Amino acid sequence: MPTKVDLTRLVWEEKEHEARGGRNGGLLKSQGNAFRQGIQADVPQVLCGGVTIPSSNREGFVEQIARWIAILSLGLLPVLADAQSKAAAEERTARYLQSVRSQPLLALAFLREMPKGGDLHNHLSGSIYAESWIDFAVDDGLCVDRTTAVLIAPPCDASCDKFSSKPAVSCAYGDHILYNTMIDGWSMRNWIPGEESGHDHFFATFDKFGLASHNHTADMIGEAVRQAAADHLQFLELMHTADGAGAAQLGAKIGWDDELPKLREKLLAGGLKDVVAATSKMLTADEGKMRAGLKCGTPEAEPGCEVTVRYLYQVLRGLAPEQVFAQILLGFELASADPRFVGLNLVMPEDWYVPMHDFRLHMKMLNYLHEIYPRVHISLHAGELAMGLVPPDGLTFHIRESVERGHAERIGHGVDVMNERDPLGLLREMADRNVLVEICLTSNDVILGVNGDGHPLPVYMKYGVPVALATDDEGVSRSDMTHEYLRAVGDFGLITYQDLKRMARNSLEHSFLPGASLWSDAKSLRVVGACAGLKPSTMCQKFLDGSERATVEWKLEGEFGKFEKRY
Repeated sequence: MPTKVDLTRLVWEEKEHEARGGRNGGLLKSQGNAFRQGIQADVPQVLCGGVTIPSSNREGFVEQIARWIAILSLGLLPVLADAQSKAAAEERTARYLQSVRSQPLLALAFLREMPKGGDLHNHLSGSIYAESWIDFAVDDGLCVDRTTAVLIAPPCDASCDKFSSKPAVSCAYGDHILYNTMIDGWSMRNWIPGEESGHDHFFATFDKFGLASHNHTADMIGEAVRQAAADHLQFLELMHTADGAGAAQLGAKIGWDDELPKLREKLLAGGLKDVVAATSKMLTADEGKMRAGLKCGTPEAEPGCEVTVRYLYQVLRGLAPEQVFAQILLGFELASADPRFVGLNLVMPEDWYVPMHDFRLHMKMLNYLHEIYPRVHISLHAGELAMGLVPPDGLTFHIRESVERGHAERIGHGVDVMNERDPLGLLREMADRNVLVEICLTSNDVILGVNGDGHPLPVYMKYGVPVALATDDEGVSRSDMTHEYLRAVGDFGLITYQDLKRMARNSLEHSFLPGASLWSDAKSLRVVGACAGLKPSTMCQKFLDGSERATVEWKLEGEFGKFEKRY
């Protein structure tokens, strides 16, 4: 039989071989020798496409092919050497983390500098530290209830006397007891298990400091991006109820209608489009103030200016049905009209009465509106529950129905997955659908008491469900993304540097940024052909210019390269 020698395949096999750590020239040399031996043995040869080599010119073909092999080998050497160098740097970096994983302080220093991609589960109001809330409240002249630490509108008591019940927040600057009481009341700092559940203390904080958020959205976004830059994140998706209460108020005014198409028409005719326009206008003003505060576009620009920020419209699912539907509809409309809003999410404690009682109604709303706005992305809180928090049946369906009926492309938390009906089947389904789980380790510990062996992170990884670490409410939890990575390393001994790197890449691959991926195959991490070289070619730059997602992914890969050269 004729022997077929496909040079194109030969070259790419050699490239893949080198990327896996093989020696330069191995496949090319062996296949070239085989080709030469076949000709010398007077075996009929076929070259790439059925061209038979005539015996009269066989020696000429031998020399020509040998020259081609040499040229191709030399051309590939820089690419192969670069792949080999990157693999070696990654392995050295992985060995270093393994060597310090039992030394938390050294692991912390390593993880602080590690590039981390994106934070896909970050509530804007929950990301702010209590110390900043105190500053915002002072700016607004607010008062505080000395007993409950709840902010109150002025007028305040005239005196900062320690026996005053409604002092100005500014009094806390000179009263360390009041100052510490507010920080402890507005966060998980010094929370004592047993006196109050972590769940109840956590969610109570938002009503205490909420009044300070009304006039400080720009400051809040600024703090979030500063912290993201400090954690070496490249991207943030912030959950933000950016309309204030506009949609909810409109929903209350319009009222409920069991026929969702009619209710949608009433809301759109009743002023929802005006809420969309006003929300976009307000966000433009807030982002402008934020960028001015960070001195973006000037020589003194802060690192946070380099963090790409997008928003998920945050629906308050604990409200009445007409208000929840109005907010969900606003989320779909905003994401269709303003590219800064890349999707929506439903928030508020999953175990509260309304979110539990109306769960299937909320899925019905999402299912209906998804048919009208199929391009709008959806991420959903689901499975932020634990045994005993709700009756057993309440643990059995939220994740599956969020995926199947709510059209969730990502799941936030997913802690109770093994209590779902047919959990292994659900895991396989999530892997097949490529549904990512946003893993919030600190939050799951302080709110639900779920950590270590009780956390499903290793189970998701075992079944091939994509995962990414996230902060949830880093200000309230008194954490940051670096400490989420530290928890992953400390709590799960089998998680490697390569696993963390995969999670960082997942966070961008599963972001709702528009555009094609940098990866032609995200699972095998094969870069698209246009960007497969050592440096971005003209074709690669054109590809990156057309994709926000690929641009941020390319940036992350560059940061990984710089980071790993240290080890």
